[in-house]
Order: sequence, then C-alpha cells, then structure tokens
Amino acid sequence: MISALVRPLTFALFTGRADPPPLATRRVRRPAPRWLVLLTTLDGVRLADLVLAIFLYGVASAELWARLYQKNLHPPATPTFQLAMLSVSLPLAMRDRWPMGAWRTALLTLPAHVFVDRMIDGFPEQGLTYTWPLMVSYLLVLYTVGSRNSESVSIAVWVVSVAFLAVVNLNAVPIAGAVLAVPLVLGYNVRARRKTSARLARESQLKVAAEGVQAALEERARIARELHDVVAHHMSVIAIQAEAVPLKAAGDARQLEEGLATIRSLSLDAIAQLRQVLGVLRDADGHKETTPQPGLERLGELVANARAAGLAVLFRQTSSVEEVPQAVGLSAYRIVQESLSNVMRHAPGATVSLEVRRERDDLVVRVANGPGPTPAESSSAGAGHGLVGMRERAALLGGTLTAEPVADGFEVVATLPLEPA
Repeated sequence: MISALVRPLTFALFTGRADPPPLATRRVRRPAPRWLVLLTTLDGVRLADLVLAIFLYGVASAELWARLYQKNLHPPATPTFQLAMLSVSLPLAMRDRWPMGAWRTALLTLPAHVFVDRMIDGFPEQGLTYTWPLMVSYLLVLYTVGSRNSESVSIAVWVVSVAFLAVVNLNAVPIAGAVLAVPLVLGYNVRARRKTSARLARESQLKVAAEGVQAALEERARIARELHDVVAHHMSVIAIQAEAVPLKAAGDARQLEEGLATIRSLSLDAIAQLRQVLGVLRDADGHKETTPQPGLERLGELVANARAAGLAVLFRQTSSVEEVPQAVGLSAYRIVQESLSNVMRHAPGATVSLEVRRERDDLVVRVANGPGPTPAESSSAGAGHGLVGMRERAALLGGTLTAEPVADGFEVVATLPLEPA
C-alpha cells in the first residue's frame, strides 16, 4: 500500500520520464533553414511554446518592474529576479520535449517567484501568490504532464502542486486545487482517447490482415474445387477411353484413330480449362486467360464425353442458357461434371438420368444413376472431395445440394438460386 503511494511520487519528483510526443498528430514539422545550425527540423508546437515563453517573460518582467516603480522599491539581486522570470518562461519552453523536467523546473523556480512577489508586498501573511503569466505557464505544463503520463503520476503531480500551494497560501488551496486539477484531467482524457484510437487502429490493421488471409484461403479453396472438377472429370473420361478404344477398335485402324482423336480432344479441353483456372495465379506481368468459363451451353459436351466413355445418359434441359447467370451456370456445369465423373468411377456403364430445369426462382439440377453392369474397381483416391466441393459450390450461391444413395443407385439434386441473396 505504501509503495503504491510512494512510487508515483518518486516517479514524478525524481526518476520519471514522460511518454514521447505522439507521432500520429497534426503537428507542423518543416526542415529548418541552413542558418539554424543546431536545428534540423522546425516543430510548430515547440516553436509556438518558445514564442509564448518569450512573450510571458516580457510581460512578467514589465509587470514586476511596474509594481517596483509604484512602490519606489529597488529590484532584488539580479540572480533572484532572473530566476523568478525564468519560472514563467523556462518550463513552458521545455514542456513538449521534457514534460517532467519542465514541471520539476517550475517547482524549483517557484520559490524565487514567490519571494520576489512577497518582497514587493512587504511579506504579508497571505498575499498575492501567483501572477497570471505564471499561472498560464504552469497550467500548460500540467496539461502536458497529464497527457503524457499515467493517471497515478498525474495525481502525484497534483498532490505536490497543492502541497506547495498550501505552504505558500493556505487560503487559496480549495479554489486553486480545483483549477490545477482541470488541465491534468483534460490531459488524461486526451491521453486515454489517443490510446483508444491507437488500439482501434491496430485492431483495424489486424482485421484487414485477417480478411486478406481469409480471402486468400477462400480463393485457394475455389481454385482447389475447380482443379478437382476439371482433373477428376477429364482424367476419368480419358482413362476409360484409353482402356476402351483398343478393345472397341479390335485392330481396325480407322476406329483406333477416331478413338485417339477423341482422347486428344479431351486432353486439349482439360488443358484449356486448367489454363483458365491457373490464370488467376499469374503475376501482374503475365497474361491472364479471358476465355469465358463453361456454363449450361456446354452440358452437351459433357453428355457426349460421358456417352463416349460408356454411360447411357438421358439428358433433359428445360431452362434456357440466357436465363441463368454466369456464376449459377458455372456451378451447375461443375456439379454435373463431377456427378458424371463419380458415375464413371463407381458405376461404369450405368444408365444416367440428367435433368436441368427451372422451378420459380431456382435452377434445379438432378443427376441419378442406376447400378453399373460391372462392379467398379475400389479406389480411395480423392474419396469424398467431389461431394464436398459440390456442396460448397451450392452453399456459396445460397443453395442446397443433396447426394445420397437411392434404390440400386445414387442421386444428386442441387437447387441453385438464380438471384443470390
């Protein structure tokens, strides 16, 4: 308890240093002229303090000389008189660079000012203690101390100032104590607001950084979905075609050539779509792909590829391409693409029913298949990623997707809003 009281007093009177001036302020700073050899920068606040300190020095000197002349008194010793005048000006000139040093200087030079003031009034028991130039200077110093120190230090400075005032003029303590508290409270409020603003700025920077990371993760997830859909579909079709073409050709060079041409066409299409997906990863000097992303207008190609791979696809589309936004068309295309790829892997040769229709404000995509004539080879490569990607595509548009086994087969139904919320 005692240390909690003594520590702020020790900090204020002897060891403490105030916080540096805040950098993010509207202070006017300009390069100093060359003839000012000792200065490199002119600070508007410090220059204003210096001008005000010189002005108050002159006003206080003139006022004391006038009072001495009125009472026909000789000035005190020159060091005492100059020290009394410095108590008005020196702390004010120091307050921005060294707030605590300025306050300590004011505290040490106040006795000289009080001595000169009392000498002029004949050393009354309770006389005029502080002149207005001294009050202006001291209050400005207290404001700087309050704005650059903690609450406990500001309270310690106020206690010492009031204690000194009580020694000089006890009757002035109630009013002067309240007056001395005003600049300290104002300075504390400014410091608290400044710290809050700095904390909010840091939180804003962290929020921007987090949003950037989140955007990068979302973009990576989008690219991963695109790559998975492109690679999974085309590679499945190419693998099936590469296995089926030699068996179907049975030594017929023409059929073998047609089969290889189909494989080549599928490979080129896969390469083109991969180039579209990877185009967003190029730097600012690269050439990004501007080819439109696939949509409902290319469902016929998917169906043809699936039929060439051995699936019996029954295709029915009742929604025109013009009615569907590009994002919805792309998601529908990828969902159909992934669904057909899954059928090729898990039920090769099966009969597939593909339907694309519009229901009010939604686009409904349904892909259902029966069992394949031959069981598929078990493979866990990429298991589950296709269904996750399809659900993510539907969720990004505010839609839904169900994928579940049905009687002797599997069914995927996606509902995609044509006007996303």
